[in-house]
Amino acid sequence: MNGQQAPLHGWGLILGASSGFGEATALALARHGLHIFGVHMDRKATLGNVDRIGGEIRAMGREAVFFNVNAADAEKRQEVLDQASRILTERGEPGAVTVLLHSLAFGALRPYVTEDSKEALSQSQLEMTLDVMANSLVYWTQDVVRRKLMGAGGKIFAMTSSGGTHVWPTYGAVSAAKAALEAHVRQLAYELAPLGISANSIRAGVTDTPALRKIPGNENLISGAMAKNPHRRLTTPGDVASAIAVLCAEGTRWITGNVIGVDGGEDLTG
Repeated sequence: MNGQQAPLHGWGLILGASSGFGEATALALARHGLHIFGVHMDRKATLGNVDRIGGEIRAMGREAVFFNVNAADAEKRQEVLDQASRILTERGEPGAVTVLLHSLAFGALRPYVTEDSKEALSQSQLEMTLDVMANSLVYWTQDVVRRKLMGAGGKIFAMTSSGGTHVWPTYGAVSAAKAALEAHVRQLAYELAPLGISANSIRAGVTDTPALRKIPGNENLISGAMAKNPHRRLTTPGDVASAIAVLCAEGTRWITGNVIGVDGGEDLTG
């Protein structure tokens, strides 16, 4: 053995492919051999970055098919999967989605209780956060499996964080979504086991991403993580993407239903 990971085959379906963990994982999986379906939601100002990512994937000799839609919209989900199914059928590759990554970071950052009710988290904001950041994983998985786009050996990953078990100001709805996401992954791992499909949550350490920068007080999160981490640095999207690529290798299907920490030991000291 030469110690190198064998090439991966098939397609990766990346939800949240235009930045952060989704971008890094799309590129890492392409380097390891996968073609990429990327789902993202970007305005005109940031579409150039999507073009860059697609160009890098194609430069590796892989296919890159990106969809600029709301991944939490049921109709758009069906449109994406219709097109993906058509592409795979035309290529003679039905069932070729071997990796599904859920990396959607869009939620309300508001306190639960305030003197002014207008400043508190509303029911619609809470439900939206849970739907986008947790429940959408279930709906995408249901449709991918029903359409037989993924078969035995398939891998499902969902991005969680230590926020699922910790309290930060204004983070309540997102924390609830992360906790729900981990519960969804456990249930999916259980139900998909007979099909030979694994599912795991990836708990990244504090990472300087666009999503983190939207959290009020993110400077304190960053400084605290750097102080706690024995490597004295933050986790990077590349750290996480490399770990996911390794978890896609042959012989890893028995790893399922877990919350896998990729944080350089950040959580060792609580």
